[in-house]
Amino acid sequence: MKKLLIASLTATVLFSCGENKSENAIVLGKSYGPVKVDTANAMNVKEMLEAFDEKKGEQAFTFIAPIDEVCSKAGCWINVDKGNGEAFMVRFKDHFTIPPKTKVGTQAYLHGIAYMDTISVDLLRHFAEDAGKSKEEIEKITKPEFELGFEADGITLIK
Repeated sequence: MKKLLIASLTATVLFSCGENKSENAIVLGKSYGPVKVDTANAMNVKEMLEAFDEKKGEQAFTFIAPIDEVCSKAGCWINVDKGNGEAFMVRFKDHFTIPPKTKVGTQAYLHGIAYMDTISVDLLRHFAEDAGKSKEEIEKITKPEFELGFEADGITLIK
């Protein structure tokens, strides 16, 4: 009986670890946040930014993008490249987190709300500290910034 159980478990492990040969298969990794991201209608960052600029005001989006920077202390925010070398910050609703060791360049599906926001000097300095900036760099922050913000309620990292 014991040998049959071991053989059964071994077969299950071997068959479940098989490779998906489909050309279009995307292997999804871990999801975080209170909302499961529906990836079927995700747009790229450029499309999201264009749609946001057209309507102005808070809007819900699902998009796919590579992660440009991750909060190294707690994984409580990420930066996403706009496609032009500039980045915008994604903060996570209700302070859920992703692993702070998530690699830059990791592709992710995100769902949440895009909005324009004034970021205070104190908050900008806090984010700079989280990012591991030097004391000198942090002290150079002297003005608030009005910029695109995104509050994600779900993220799915793609392996």
